[in-house]
Amino acid sequence: MPGAALTVVYCDPGPMRLLVDGMNVIGSRPDGWWRDRDRAMALLVDRLERWSASSGDDVTVVFERRPRPPIASPVIEIAHAPAPGPNAADDEIVRRVRADPDPRSIRVVTSDHVLTDLVHGLGATVEPAAGFRDRIDPA
Repeated sequence: MPGAALTVVYCDPGPMRLLVDGMNVIGSRPDGWWRDRDRAMALLVDRLERWSASSGDDVTVVFERRPRPPIASPVIEIAHAPAPGPNAADDEIVRRVRADPDPRSIRVVTSDHVLTDLVHGLGATVEPAAGFRDRIDPA
C-alpha cells in the first residue's frame, strides 16, 4: 500500500539448546586427537563449558562411549550411548530429539549427513561441526 509504514520487530530467540555430536566435532580438525581420544573428549568438554557459560546456551555433548576417566561438568550435560558401537552416538542423539516435546528448539551440531537428515525430519536444526568448532575453539 502506498504510504504504509513497515514495522520491523527483532525477536531474540534466547539461548539455544544444543545437542553436540562429540566425536564429530573433535574429528572436524586434524590436530592429533586420535592419539588420545579421552583427552580430546575432556578438552572438548572444557571448551563447551566455557562456551555455554558465556553464551547461555544449554549444551549436551553426546559421545559414543563413556570417557575414561569419567568426566563431570556442572555447566553442561555429558551423555553417551548406552552401548558403544558404530553410529551409537548418532542413535542416542536421534532418540533424544525424538523424545523431546519441542524438537524445533534443538540445534544438533554434526556434519554426519545421515544424522542431519534424520534430525531435520524430526524438526531439529543442524549446524556443521567444523564451523561450530571454529566458534568455540578458534585455531
